Amino acid sequence: MTATPAQPPHVASAYPALPPPVRISLVTLGEHPCSYLPGRVSQSRACWADEMPPSLYHRFMDAGFRRSGKLLYQPVCRGCRACVPIRVPVGSFRPSKAQRRARRRLEDLDVTVAQPAPTDEKYDLYRRYVTGRHRRSEEEDRESFERFLYDSPVDTLEFSYRDRSGRLLAVGLCDVSAASLSSVYFYFDPAEGRRGLGTGGAVYEIETAAKLGIPYYYLGYWVDGCGAMVYKADFRPAEVLGPDGAWRPAERNAGAGEASAAPGLNHP
Repeated sequence: MTATPAQPPHVASAYPALPPPVRISLVTLGEHPCSYLPGRVSQSRACWADEMPPSLYHRFMDAGFRRSGKLLYQPVCRGCRACVPIRVPVGSFRPSKAQRRARRRLEDLDVTVAQPAPTDEKYDLYRRYVTGRHRRSEEEDRESFERFLYDSPVDTLEFSYRDRSGRLLAVGLCDVSAASLSSVYFYFDPAEGRRGLGTGGAVYEIETAAKLGIPYYYLGYWVDGCGAMVYKADFRPAEVLGPDGAWRPAERNAGAGEASAAPGLNHP
């Protein structure tokens, strides 16, 4: 694993961010508007990894890191720790009624699990997804698409969902290790939104983890107050990572119908 600094290495304490699992120089990246909470400023510290053992990346996730392509990053925003890692214990997962319904809507689809491979068909689907679902006006080029989703320093699986005519409806990418299946990204045809492909796909990925004997399914960050993150709290039971590095059961806010952080996890 190598780190390519763009600025001087980060040497100051990033409390309450957790330390990385191995000794490595981390670069503090520049601040930019937060994509999760309006009016907030986001900042991360990061390193570059050309290749990494899956077990080591699992330990990085247990320290609050995620990856974008080959860039491993950890939020260190000033005065904010709203990005809380969340995971599901696979053996105790019980899908809700809505999740079971979304899973049934996949039954007429052909799902294949293979090594990730970028294609023109997938790039076209991705462009339609980010334009239709996230209202992005700028065009993301093919190179950026591949760098973001298909340049991986760890072992990664790709789930492809096709209808009976062979048309590609959705693609999910997950990093895999003996201890975790970690959702990287899921993109789908916006015209097929009624199927609940994102929810059904997550349930399918959890089922895959169970078949492979993998104990945890990682959903990335859960951000209290971010509408796009609400669905993550619906996968029960769930655990959230505390600032002390311990995973604890997520509590449920019965009035709001959303998860809240475990004791000791305070959101701004």
